[in-house]
Amino acid sequence: MSLKEQFISSTIYVAITKYSSILIGLIIVAILSRLLTPDDFGTVAIVSVLVVFFNLLGSLGIAPAVIQKKDLSKQDISIIFSFTILVGLILALIFFSLSSLISSFYSQSVLKNICKLFSISILFACINLVPDALLLKEKQFKFLMFRQLLIQLICGMLGIWTALIGWGIYALLVHSISSIVFTFLVNYIRYPIKIAKINILSLKKIASYSMYQFLFGFINYFSRNMDKLLIGKFLSSAALGYYEKSYRLMLLPVDNLTHIFTPAIQPFFSEFQDDKKRIYNSYLKIVQLLALIGFPLSVLLHFSAEELILIIFGGQWINSIPVFRILAWSTGIQIILSSSGSIFQAANDTKKLFLSGFLSALLIIAAICIGVFFYKNLETVAYTLLCAFSIIFFQSYYILITKTLKQPLTPFFKQLFTPLLLAIEVFVVEFLFSKYIEIDNIYLSLIAKVGIFGIIFLPIILRQKSKLFWW
Repeated sequence: MSLKEQFISSTIYVAITKYSSILIGLIIVAILSRLLTPDDFGTVAIVSVLVVFFNLLGSLGIAPAVIQKKDLSKQDISIIFSFTILVGLILALIFFSLSSLISSFYSQSVLKNICKLFSISILFACINLVPDALLLKEKQFKFLMFRQLLIQLICGMLGIWTALIGWGIYALLVHSISSIVFTFLVNYIRYPIKIAKINILSLKKIASYSMYQFLFGFINYFSRNMDKLLIGKFLSSAALGYYEKSYRLMLLPVDNLTHIFTPAIQPFFSEFQDDKKRIYNSYLKIVQLLALIGFPLSVLLHFSAEELILIIFGGQWINSIPVFRILAWSTGIQIILSSSGSIFQAANDTKKLFLSGFLSALLIIAAICIGVFFYKNLETVAYTLLCAFSIIFFQSYYILITKTLKQPLTPFFKQLFTPLLLAIEVFVVEFLFSKYIEIDNIYLSLIAKVGIFGIIFLPIILRQKSKLFWW
């Protein structure tokens, strides 16, 4: 099987995983959203942001480095794995110890027990780093698909059951923590790694690559989570709950479309990491596909905001609609932009990845602070973030294409022309439909809007399919 065929095959497995996960995840969230309150989700969101930060500290850029470096021996892998266990234990203990301080800072006593329980997930997140990286490196996408779906079903049902029997906010913890623990168990059964005495020489093999990857992740964390930290502190838990639901729903197509490709990009493209032109030419086709889907999808999400929020989450989340309607406009550019990090990694240039991430973080943090401190409302936060994402798109691709890949920008922007025309066509039709046709039933309204989108969108995709996935 050729490299192209392997890439497409792996992408298909990832696609099945992602889209099945979307369906399962939406069902689980829809049920939990009706059993629990916005305050419950907002409270857990506060701690989740901190957990993500500690997971980032524990990652140290190790997983991408393990994928990229081709000269790591089994002994090196065992040493790196042992190092992640040590780091996980230290970070879990620190987070456990900080539980009282976090609870006091947010003036919510329930956060103390929640933080203590989440320290378990921090430990297992670190332990999973190396096994997950090895599975990606060896292109075990079929196994990863079955693992993901099985764990999501089991842990989702466990979370729903605990909510039904009255565990309240702790049902969200059961769902989250059990997922990561089960992932470790399945990983270890599939890929048992021996524990070895930590040796600095093995760690040095990945240090230069992983350092910039870690620094990028570090600043990216703050840029992507500062909104939740500030909204939870200076507005309210309920406001954070509304915002978090809007943002997560907006990210569903970003994470579950772009991430069809990104898990496979680095393992495959790193095979020709010294041939920048080949990486560029191959990536242009991925950009074209992402733009063809992403730009029109932004329009559909904007016009379907009310229906999506009410159908998925229920009437108590109506305050999320205006925020989601604004954030939806950023979906297309974020779908494309989310794939750029894997190209930096595959081209062996995490230093430029860090530079791009640093500039992006400054823009996003500035946008969030303007919305929270000057205007003090969620809709302004969404507008300023939309402006920031638009600027970031251009600066990130300027660095990636001209500095890392050393290729011209014009072919890249040419790939966006047809998708933009398609998005404009969808906009005009959806606008006229929303303005002049009123359907009281939200389910029928959503079906109609999706149907209009499909009628315009599918013929374009079918005409373009022969040009996609060219290497």
